[in-house]
Amino acid sequence: MEGDSVTLNSGLPEIVEGDQIQWWFGHKSSLIAEINQQADDITVNNQFRHKQDNQTGSLTITNTTTEDAGRYKLQINSVSKSFSLTVNARLPVPVISRDCSSSSSSSSSSCSLVCSVVNVSHVTLSWYKGNSLLSSISVSDLSISLSLPLEVEYQDKNSYSCVLNNPISNQTTHLDISQLCQLSALVGVATVILLVYDIRSRRAVLMGPHALPPILF
Repeated sequence: MEGDSVTLNSGLPEIVEGDQIQWWFGHKSSLIAEINQQADDITVNNQFRHKQDNQTGSLTITNTTTEDAGRYKLQINSVSKSFSLTVNARLPVPVISRDCSSSSSSSSSSCSLVCSVVNVSHVTLSWYKGNSLLSSISVSDLSISLSLPLEVEYQDKNSYSCVLNNPISNQTTHLDISQLCQLSALVGVATVILLVYDIRSRRAVLMGPHALPPILF
């Protein structure tokens, strides 16, 4: 994960006299660390956040970022081997909100929701009903925003959750239907009541002060 530390092991129990150890990074093969031991003289050249163990030649990368991901090459005298490092960004928490754009097409007994995340890559966004997967969407290379819709009944008592995950971690947000849907339904009822009252009030103005019938709710 981003922010963690990782050690690339040289495989040597210890460096002996005459060993030359070099670490290279990236497609352009930039030299990032080197140990030359000649007659007990050790020279270490470390760059960035890389630390080389003077006893074994292993390379430690601290406070990793996505820029540290890539190919590393270890050269021990005439022998070389490669490492491939993947660094996953820390995942944001999915946000569940009412999908107002779908409200006109939804039935009076259902509630349209959407789960969203921004600036993500190499992740999957999913809706779950209990432990059962309902739907999912994935993104690979690009850092983009994702959203996944869900429609539920106002009186639905099932447990729903939206999960964002990559190969090594996940973030989960649980749906509170009573908060997002039933509150919206009450607001809708109140809006209708106010609209009816406004229409009757306008009629009363046109017809005179004694023409407004009593309104019972």
